Amino acid sequence: MNPPLLSARLLRQLEQLELSAQRRSRSAGKGERRSRARGQSVEFADHRNYVAGDDLRYLDWNLYGRLERLFVKLYEEERELPVQIFLDASESMRFGTPTKFELARQVAAAIGYVALCGFDRVSVRVFPDPESPGSPAGPVVGEAAVRGGLRGIRGKRMAPTFLERMTQVSPGGTAVFNEALRRAALQVRQPGLAMVLSDLLDPAGYEDGLEALIGRGFHVHVIQVLAPEELNPATFGDLRLVDSENGAEEDVTFGKFRLKAYRRIVDLYTQKLREYCRGRGIGFYRTTSDASLEGLLLKELRMEGVLG
Repeated sequence: MNPPLLSARLLRQLEQLELSAQRRSRSAGKGERRSRARGQSVEFADHRNYVAGDDLRYLDWNLYGRLERLFVKLYEEERELPVQIFLDASESMRFGTPTKFELARQVAAAIGYVALCGFDRVSVRVFPDPESPGSPAGPVVGEAAVRGGLRGIRGKRMAPTFLERMTQVSPGGTAVFNEALRRAALQVRQPGLAMVLSDLLDPAGYEDGLEALIGRGFHVHVIQVLAPEELNPATFGDLRLVDSENGAEEDVTFGKFRLKAYRRIVDLYTQKLREYCRGRGIGFYRTTSDASLEGLLLKELRMEGVLG
């Protein structure tokens, strides 16, 4: 049996949180989120004129006493929030100590657990497909089935099964970030909250994929996970760099005097990404794979408005 991704203590703390969504849910499923729909709940919304056939139990007799006109009380119907978690499991996510994938998977599991405790519907979309071209030889047996079992999960009673399945997901292969998000945006019936966990280092960029989610009506949060070694490399000299996903090689000379310039390039890339997200109403947060999981979830992501 795989070791747990999240400690029992952390799970108890996560049960006190909920996902923050600026847009009210439009899902058809019953849940605990306020919706634009009008139905029967304890949350008063508005009045409308009485018409023949309305349920007399919802007449506002106090208002009738003042205006001598019949009005029906309307209530906000509670709907579930569809939560789509996009987890980058490409070969590049194996990099780092600890690996980027290790932290990204823990964060995905934690966000999913919070959603399940709130009776929201959770789907984890792991990319790339383990059976797609470019995936490593000898993929984990049953991985495709495990990933399929991470779609459309609802209810706290499913949390143990959800967490166990998350421990069985492994990284490998070449991801096409934009295509993975575009495909999901077309497949999902009801938009809701989209959480994207990736290093966002795809040479093709990230714009098209994120635009597809926004255009579909998702409220999007992006969490970029980088390895400490990517921010502060400690290897210098004549190097042969090998792309972990496509095997491309490039010979470079990297001296310590270039470290400052390298850091500036990394910071400029992150700043551009942050400005892109801010300009489109996307939540953005950058972290490192060696970050404290509890600090990230219980402090940083709450400050960023991801959890509340």
